[in-house]
Amino acid sequence: MADQIAAHITDLYACLGDRTRFDAHLDPELTVWESDADRLLTGLAELTALRDRRTPDGPAPLSVAPEALRTEQWGDTGLARYVLRARHDARDDELFRVTDVLRRYGDGWRIVHHHAEATTHQR
Repeated sequence: MADQIAAHITDLYACLGDRTRFDAHLDPELTVWESDADRLLTGLAELTALRDRRTPDGPAPLSVAPEALRTEQWGDTGLARYVLRARHDARDDELFRVTDVLRRYGDGWRIVHHHAEATTHQR
């Protein structure tokens, strides 16, 4: 079952750029901590507002993918921890330490809490 969680996280980032498909991986009432948010965000509307306020710093990344992904499951609750790497062509990669808490519903897993912290540490 933990493989389902890993597949869910991997598919999430494969959908990046398509908000409808990306957001289908999220619980509508999720909570979010992000490095560039000054408070806990609650719900897709607040996450969308944060995404809309972000200004791109140069060209879009070549790829965004989880690395060192570790997952666990307890019944209908799952946990994913990973480093998210945004690869760029003309500048250093961006790295984030991420923890996601997931809940399993009848139609599959959804993220109910996302915590991402920007880091400069290379692994």
